[in-house]
Amino acid sequence: MLKKKEHQANRATERRSEPRILADPFHSVQFAIEKKAPIYQFKLRDFSPSGLCILVRDDSAVLKYLEVGMVLQMDYATPELPGKLTRITTQIKHITKDREARYKGHFMVGLAIVERDVD
Repeated sequence: MLKKKEHQANRATERRSEPRILADPFHSVQFAIEKKAPIYQFKLRDFSPSGLCILVRDDSAVLKYLEVGMVLQMDYATPELPGKLTRITTQIKHITKDREARYKGHFMVGLAIVERDVD
């Protein structure tokens, strides 16, 4: 019979609604909100329990346009092929102020891959 802590840990694992997607092989992402808008580029982070994340300064203009649930076409880059970008349909999962002050003055923007375009 499982101990109470083991049982709770197993239940927590089973509740994960989506698989974890690691930042590998990508190291950065770039996107524009509108076709004529500036292109924003960010380094990908992998410190969220649910996967990919970018750090956005709290005074960045892009925060005015990002919304949870928004779906964008984002171009992902790898360090091996810096000139080759992979277009991936990506959803904004959360926009969270860093409360631990590790990245003071930043928001963590969680990303979820919705659909990877065929090359």
